[in-house]
Amino acid sequence: MKVAFVLGTTAGGTGRHVQMLAAGCAVRGVPCAVFGPGETQREFGFGDGVEFGTVDIGDRPNVRDPLAVLRLRHLLAGSGADVVHAHGLRAGALAALALSLRPVGGPRPLVVTVHNAPPSAGVNGAIYQALELIVARSAAAVLCVSADLEARMRRAGARDVGRALVPSLGSAGPGSAGLGLAAGEAIRRELATAGTAAGAHTAAGARASQEAAGGEAGGRPLVVAAGRLAPQKGFATLIEAATRWQDLSPAPLLAIAGEGPLRAGLTASAAPLGAAVRFLGHRADVPALLVAADVFVLPSVWEGQPLILQEALRAGRPIVATRVGGIPHLTGEDGALLIPAGDPDALAAAVRRVLTSPSLARRLADAALTRARTLPSENDAVEAAIAVYRHLTAAALTPGPHLPT
Repeated sequence: MKVAFVLGTTAGGTGRHVQMLAAGCAVRGVPCAVFGPGETQREFGFGDGVEFGTVDIGDRPNVRDPLAVLRLRHLLAGSGADVVHAHGLRAGALAALALSLRPVGGPRPLVVTVHNAPPSAGVNGAIYQALELIVARSAAAVLCVSADLEARMRRAGARDVGRALVPSLGSAGPGSAGLGLAAGEAIRRELATAGTAAGAHTAAGARASQEAAGGEAGGRPLVVAAGRLAPQKGFATLIEAATRWQDLSPAPLLAIAGEGPLRAGLTASAAPLGAAVRFLGHRADVPALLVAADVFVLPSVWEGQPLILQEALRAGRPIVATRVGGIPHLTGEDGALLIPAGDPDALAAAVRRVLTSPSLARRLADAALTRARTLPSENDAVEAAIAVYRHLTAAALTPGPHLPT
């Protein structure tokens, strides 16, 4: 059995997930190929023993899509793949169209993993609705990262719908981040020291700078968030919420790790808070940053199985997160304080509760570690995917359900 993975332009989780699946297949003796944009290969490097073919699948529909379909048909025809696994609605729809052209070498079952909620309004909403229909009618199996996406694909007419396993990568297991307490303390000192020089031109900035300079590193609460600085992540709501907890003494420091297109606008919005908000940019030490946090906040508008949330659970940190997408499935009702998306008052109130109640913070931290023990591992995810591939190839020409039970 050989697997061909198809993906489009990706800046994060989807590319890492395909990288994990391809590597997992390779070490298990399942040959595979990856077809996607050249920059995706440069970004993720799919490793030795994994064939790569370049096909231009961008992050939005464009006039070159018919050429991408023809290119993808050519790559799939020459790959010798027995099953095709596309990631994302765009890649899934283009793979379906490529496979629908006069097949070479017989039919190949198509698996599509839906990683994100599509736009719901305007021209983009209509386009993605069409992509959903193509995927639903063409794929032998559709895997989704959250229950709401599963329901959506069933409404679109998908035959077999199941849950995709998207684990955080390279984790040594629940509580492993506790080994980095010294690194976490170093980060608290780093952020406190840096805060003394920033934002002192405002009243909030001056107070925050004085507190950072005058107190121990552990004396000032640290609120941590991390992710791409893009609309989906809800960081504008988080910054607005931060204005509502400045009366706490000492005032918390909000540290946001990540880069993205909203960096300039978010920085401008946070300027009145001075040194009370720090934009950290890209960080290679996110696990240590999580260890340093008094509370981790995930204010997203929508998420599937966010890797950063899984890392926060494994770090055993108190968590405040929005009740959207697959987040409640990961945290349960006890592993986080769950709030509505886009509500700065609710977000500020939840953070305030954690920072002012040591017993609540301890309960949330313990519950996070308990939930972390239920999270899938990389091995679980690869084995589950291979089980689907084997079932599909065995049942390619037979009717009936395709997802293994």
